[in-house]
Amino acid sequence: MNAPQIKFYQTGTFTVGNRLLAPEQRSVQSSSERSNSINSGHRACQGCGEALGARYAVDAAMRATRGQLIAANATGCLEVFSTPYPESSWQLPWIHSLFGNAAAVGTGIAAALKVKALKAGMSESATRVIAQGGDGGTTDIGFGCLSGMFERNDDVLYICYDNEAYMNTGVQRSSATPPAARTATTMPVGPQPGNVFGQGKNLPQIAMAHEIPYVATATVADLRDLEYKVKKAMGIRGARYIHIFVPCPLGWGAASHDTIRLARLAHECGFFPVFEAERGEVTGVSKIRRQVPVEDYLKPQKRFAHLFGATPDVQTIARLQAIADRNIRRYGLLDTTA
Repeated sequence: MNAPQIKFYQTGTFTVGNRLLAPEQRSVQSSSERSNSINSGHRACQGCGEALGARYAVDAAMRATRGQLIAANATGCLEVFSTPYPESSWQLPWIHSLFGNAAAVGTGIAAALKVKALKAGMSESATRVIAQGGDGGTTDIGFGCLSGMFERNDDVLYICYDNEAYMNTGVQRSSATPPAARTATTMPVGPQPGNVFGQGKNLPQIAMAHEIPYVATATVADLRDLEYKVKKAMGIRGARYIHIFVPCPLGWGAASHDTIRLARLAHECGFFPVFEAERGEVTGVSKIRRQVPVEDYLKPQKRFAHLFGATPDVQTIARLQAIADRNIRRYGLLDTTA
């Protein structure tokens, strides 16, 4: 799925300092020539996974397009913390859409660019378009516009930064909120505390059902994988979708220094499968070398604290473990060669 991984056997991981690699193997973020598409001075919370995800993804897209990129951005945390009027942290053409129509705005931008290219005697525009939003603006409010973009196969890369709730407006439940999680609208009370089981949407699978050219998931814990997928997506014409897992310290009740750790644990326990698909078929997965219990992922988060009281809710924990195990079976995530 990815470019050849760099194995650093001294630590038993796939990580290695960029200074030990040839320049062409180094990450976009390691380069002094990176675009810094979302610059310093924004007002994101300390440890914000969405700020990291946006910087990594948009910088990679800027490199892939040689700086010829326009972004449409839905209302939400990313828009609010990066553009408090009259300031902006964005270093590229950036358009603020409404909460639910970032995909439609992105489609309009792409259509205008196509017309300009045709009038100039070119078959397609060299300037590319991304649309982006959080899980609320993507899986809920913007779902219809996004499905339309997929169905028409519009030439837009849509990026969802998934922090699993409406964080900007007070941590309300979204259709990406996991079962049993505490939010302002799914309180940990009653016989089945937290968010109910059996609801929500798996948007990467819905995107795959549209059989668009490219669908991928990624996390902020694996920079190289994320950059690789963005670069690949920008090399494809038509509708593309990348779903990035971005922990939210404030909404999840987690330590700000645990953002990357939680993103890594979500993958390693199987709760968030990392894969890519083309035309509705899975073409590659990020393997888990050693599966960790789902408890390791849940315990650092206060939104799941009600499961680990004086009498742990073993039944609910087992149901969450079953979800992770099903993901592992469905996508073949376990690395049997490790």
